[in-house]
Amino acid sequence: MSTQLTPILTKFWDDPQSWTLETYERNEGYQALRTALTMDPADLVQMTKDSGLRGRGGAGFPTGMKWGFLPPPDGGPRYLVVNADESEPGTCKDIPLMMAAPQFLIEGVAITSFAIGCNHAFIYLRGEVVHVYRRLLRAVEEAYAAGYLGKDILGSGFDLDVTVHAGAGAYICGEETALLDSLEGRRGQPRLKPPFPAVAGLYARPTVVNNVESIASVPPILLHGAEWFSDMGTEKSQGFGIFSLSGHVKNPGQYEAPLGITLRELIDMAGGMRDPSKKLKFWTPGGSSTPIFTDEHLDVPLDFESVAAAGSMLGTRALQIFDETVSVVRAVSRWIDFYRHESCGKCTPCREGTWWLAQILERIEHGQGTPEDIDKLVDICDNILGRSFCALGDGATSPVTSAVQYFREEFEAGCHTPAAELFPPAASVLFSQNDTAKVTA
Repeated sequence: MSTQLTPILTKFWDDPQSWTLETYERNEGYQALRTALTMDPADLVQMTKDSGLRGRGGAGFPTGMKWGFLPPPDGGPRYLVVNADESEPGTCKDIPLMMAAPQFLIEGVAITSFAIGCNHAFIYLRGEVVHVYRRLLRAVEEAYAAGYLGKDILGSGFDLDVTVHAGAGAYICGEETALLDSLEGRRGQPRLKPPFPAVAGLYARPTVVNNVESIASVPPILLHGAEWFSDMGTEKSQGFGIFSLSGHVKNPGQYEAPLGITLRELIDMAGGMRDPSKKLKFWTPGGSSTPIFTDEHLDVPLDFESVAAAGSMLGTRALQIFDETVSVVRAVSRWIDFYRHESCGKCTPCREGTWWLAQILERIEHGQGTPEDIDKLVDICDNILGRSFCALGDGATSPVTSAVQYFREEFEAGCHTPAAELFPPAASVLFSQNDTAKVTA
């Protein structure tokens, strides 16, 4: 497997006006759509399955298989919804892609919509990124003007409208069913499944929900062939992906490479650690909702199976790099503050559990923890994991349990306050026996 960078979606990001339709057309833009419109939609779905493309939003579910879950056409509408609600701490790949080369996404939307029989697609974008929202709106406008969207696209008889929708900035709306509720104008909260979106999604109609990078990868696959894509990466994690390096490296940024590359290779490409005298201490392989790794895991291939076998998740390939100057307890405490704030409150384990995790971590961070606090953290995580309504609760437990596993001594250093000092006996807090007698009298 090649460990070189594979600039495909990032190929012309350094062009002075990379975001324009003109630049995109100069780089094979919309050639794939012309080909797709001459094909049988079922063949497009099969091609996506054959390529081995797996969802780039974190879960890694096979994209073509997801399309294939849609029931047979019944004469009613079906929808494509692009999840562009990139909100997790450390994750930064979809927003740069939409900013630098939005037409990749729009062409992918057109091809995918044709493949699944959709005539109205939606791109759900995080509301705070107003600059990206404006850029996407302009890109959609250009695509309409050129005849790549709208009525009778390129004379094929296929109609497609695309709506760019800005959310209100809730991390929970990255969960696909919460996103659909938000898109319908309701409060963003996850739905009970089944029914799954493929059967009853947006407006209770069959819906495909895919990540930005997943959909943007479709035009190159169609243009160069499923085999071209599947030859990159590993046997079960095929293709390329955008790896986001942030933190203590010399050149943080987006590195597009085949799945299976290692962090050691990526750090070398990024010019090494920011301060060469400081060693790598811990890092996240897939954003803050994945179990952390240490310097022992530098050579773990970054593909879905290898990362899972090593005890974490590839997730969104958000590689946050921390050197030995960083307190693990402090970093995890900041992440849990985020998850507590972003919990929608629909289920008790997540709503209450993240609140308690935040309280205990803050105590330990300030050296006021009790010896029982570390086991209590793990116990709370055990009561959230697998019991929350959606993956937000599960994700919130990952950095805590893995940090305790690898850096327990740092947690112990903040736990030297006797429990009695934090939680005095009730009698001493309220009244003495004589005072109580006076009150009741």
